[in-house]
Amino acid sequence: MESQLAQIEQSFNARYSLRVREALDELHHNFTITDPAFPGHPIVFASSGFLKMSGFLREEVVGNNGRIFQGPKTNRKTVMEIREAIREERAVRVHILNYRKDGTPFWMLFQMSPVFSKEDGSGVHFIGVQVPLRNDGADAAWNEIVFRPCRREVCSDSLVELTRFLALETGTNCKGVEIEESCEASELEKHRAATAINNILSVLARCSESTGRMVCGKRCSLPAAGLINSSLNISLGRIKQSFVLIDPHLPNMPVVYASDAFLKLTGYDRHEVLGRDWHFLNGVDTDSSILHQIHESILVEQPCTVCILNYRKDKSTFWNRLYMSPVRNATGKVVLSRPPFVLISDS
Repeated sequence: MESQLAQIEQSFNARYSLRVREALDELHHNFTITDPAFPGHPIVFASSGFLKMSGFLREEVVGNNGRIFQGPKTNRKTVMEIREAIREERAVRVHILNYRKDGTPFWMLFQMSPVFSKEDGSGVHFIGVQVPLRNDGADAAWNEIVFRPCRREVCSDSLVELTRFLALETGTNCKGVEIEESCEASELEKHRAATAINNILSVLARCSESTGRMVCGKRCSLPAAGLINSSLNISLGRIKQSFVLIDPHLPNMPVVYASDAFLKLTGYDRHEVLGRDWHFLNGVDTDSSILHQIHESILVEQPCTVCILNYRKDKSTFWNRLYMSPVRNATGKVVLSRPPFVLISDS
């Protein structure tokens, strides 16, 4: 988990200026930012407003995904609607019942919007804005009225447990609102969510200029052929093996996906690998005859297995048992070449 957290922070820092977190925290909105390139689509940033609303600490949220806010009464159809929007890399707005850290449920308007790379049109992040519904701030007032007389008699932990018990036992969110009954957002609340999305996108766009890896809220260019979409990214992220995907239909056959295990093996960051000619692991002592064998296998669209000397980012060498196999569609046409890299031994 610590390794993935470090990779998440590295990836975020590589795309935006160092001031991005400070600039985002200056916005008075409840929101999270997620990264579909990592397994499980984790949260990479959570605003101070969101943390205050949910009761979680930042370190409890970053690296986890939205499932930690769901509970027994969260509508699974709504969750699937959000997942479908992620798969299609499009915006979505829904009403959803979520749970705070102390277990109390609350209705909110959830508006999600993708963030695209200006360079290649790929989806790099998703912004999720949360607007509490039905004047959720009344929770505090309700608790104050009910519990103030006994505050000196019981500890705060007991109050939390009692609040949670009442919410679950009565089927309400402590304001008399049935949690099975969906809440409708007002036009003002919808406007707040849309404004928040625009403000967050503005900060991300501004902070991406200094790194040269600019982002935008709309797909600024068509995704390159063979580009891996968010849904496939998430599925591939569950595979623990060390591998990359290359696209033989693009010039120089660039890498379009790299697994976490591959990055750990080679020492590269993801942004240093994607879009790069797959020869980058080769060096002065790499056997050219083996490279020729690999090229011939790609040309005839056949799998091959070789043992090749490769180089890590720090220039150290390792012997690599390379299995390469084409990926075909339903008609048998090659769509991608998939070579998993497996470390056999250090030289």
